[in-house]
Parts: sequence; C-alpha cells; structure tokens
Amino acid sequence: MVSIKDVAKKAGVSVGVVSKAFNNYPDVGKETRKRIMDIAQELDYSPNRIARNLSSKKNSAISLISSGFEENDQKDNNSFELFKGIYFGSQQLNLDFSIYFTDSFKQQEQSYVQFCRERNIGGAILQGIKLDDPFFKEMVDTNVPCVLIDVVMDEPQSCVGSVTIQNRKATEDLTAYLIERGHRDIAIMAGTKEAYVNEERLKGVQDALLKHGLTFEDKMLFYADFDDQQAYEKAKTYLKTHRPTAFVCLSDLMAYGVMKAAQELGLSVPEDVSVVGFDNSMIAGMTTPTITTIAQDFFEMGRQSALLLNRIVNGESKENEIYLNYELLERESVQDFTNSDRKEHES
Repeated sequence: MVSIKDVAKKAGVSVGVVSKAFNNYPDVGKETRKRIMDIAQELDYSPNRIARNLSSKKNSAISLISSGFEENDQKDNNSFELFKGIYFGSQQLNLDFSIYFTDSFKQQEQSYVQFCRERNIGGAILQGIKLDDPFFKEMVDTNVPCVLIDVVMDEPQSCVGSVTIQNRKATEDLTAYLIERGHRDIAIMAGTKEAYVNEERLKGVQDALLKHGLTFEDKMLFYADFDDQQAYEKAKTYLKTHRPTAFVCLSDLMAYGVMKAAQELGLSVPEDVSVVGFDNSMIAGMTTPTITTIAQDFFEMGRQSALLLNRIVNGESKENEIYLNYELLERESVQDFTNSDRKEHES
C-alpha cells in the first residue's frame, strides 16, 4: 500500500510538506502543491484515502456547519426541518450529530480546514454558504469531505457532494404558471446576489419569460436578501408608482413582505396584484390569502445530506449530486385572467 512517505520521497519534500499540501496550508506554494497532488494521483494516494484516515480516528459523528443561522427569520422553519432531517439520517447511520455555527466574518478568521481540524471534524454538511464565502472558495482544494446544501460545484470534486432541487426549472415552472394565467407585467423580488439558489432561481424566471416571448427588464428586478422587511419596503415604494399584475418572489418570506406592502396600500391580493413564493415555508400557508409556492422537502434534504456525507467519507459514493423532487402548490394568491376580465392597472 502506498504511504504518505512514498509521495514525499518521489516529490522530493518532507512528509510534513505533503501533509500541509493536502490540508491546504498557505505556506505551501501552488507549484509544490500541484506537484504533490499529481504524484499522489499517480501513486493512487488520493484525498479520499486521507478522508478515510480522518474518519477512523473515532470520528463517529455527522457534523453540520451552518453559516448565517442567527440571521434566520423566526417565521422561517426551513432550517429546523433541515436539522431534523440530518439528525434522523445520523440516527439511521448510528452516528452522533453535532452542529457548529459560523458566518462570513468568522470564516475570514479561520480556514475551513483549520475549523474542521480543531474540532476533529472528518467531514461536514455546510448550510447557508454563499458563493463568495471563504469556506466555499477553500473547499475546491481541500481533502476534508463535505456536502453542500443548495449549492452545486461548477466542476465535480471527489470530496464535495451536493443535495438540492432543480431550482432553475422550479422557478421556470412557477413563472410559466403566472404567464399561462394571463400575467405579462411581472416584477421579481430576488434574494441575495451571492447565493447560489438566488442565481439559479433568477435564471429560471428569465427562461420562462424568454420562452413566452416576454422581455426581462432590470427595472422590474429587486434584491431583498431573502428578508420580508426589505421586500416589504421595496415593494411598497415600487407599488406607489407602478402596478405590475404579479410578483415572482424567490422565497416565501419575501412574498409575505410583498403582500403586506400591497395590502397596506389598499390593494387586494390577488385581484389587484398576484404573488408567488418559493420553499413552502410555514408562513406560506398562514397568510391571507395563502401563497402559491414551490414546495421542497427540507427534512429529506437533511436526511439525504447525512447519508451522502457518510458515503463520501467512506469512499462509497458513486454519485455526489442529489436532486430531490419539488412541487408547485396552487393556493389563493394568483388571479387567473384567462377566466375573467382583466382589471385595469395603473401604469
């Protein structure tokens, strides 16, 4: 069996340098790291093997690293369902479940590898990670296995898995649902620019508009960071001077904010303005009217993440990307203009 000493000998460096290269230490140059990685691949001494060594150190736990959790709104129960799913999956595997919280600032203070090493984490599920977060950028070159919730890598990585839904197709379906009911003047309440799901969902809206011969205009696009208060403020300002027939909101919380703004301005939902959301959060079924939305199973997302991480850590995963099903839930927040006369809207 090839050992780390064999890699070090062929690369002409010490065992310590090889170890640092695999653990992404900044004091190992890019050329040296690449040479070591190439030799390791040639000798079939892979990062996955190191991952298994890490896991063998009595590291019998499924670990979740959640970023930005303290910013979650109490009206959003998605994270709780996700946590329950991961816990259930870990119980199926007879493993402990631990949760660690971080944010973008903390990620700048300590690398992903250092974070995991200090806590003896042999592999982690990462939730709430944005595309510009330091942890996300470091994972490409690290050997510590991880599973990303709602983020898919551009290029497949042996130690990185993903569990999500087809977000782009889902918002295409949601927008087409509005268009097929006679809506042409559609505003978009987007989330956080740096979030992978925001990027994918926005592409889906654009796909639907294009397929139906409608124009996407920047003036109809607003960013509210997946926050109901920001969505409320931006929608209220816009609705004072413009009257779209519908809002596509890339989360239920933002849909709630838009509905609140419309109703405070004396507009009726859906008669004056229709609103659709995304996620099927608890709030979507509690508003008046209830919100038409895309439902995804966060519990199952968590459970599948735990099972996938375990397979990656043990070198047993044949497919590192899992796409779960979604469902468009028709509720009360959309007016169908194909079955009734279209009301006059102020421009």
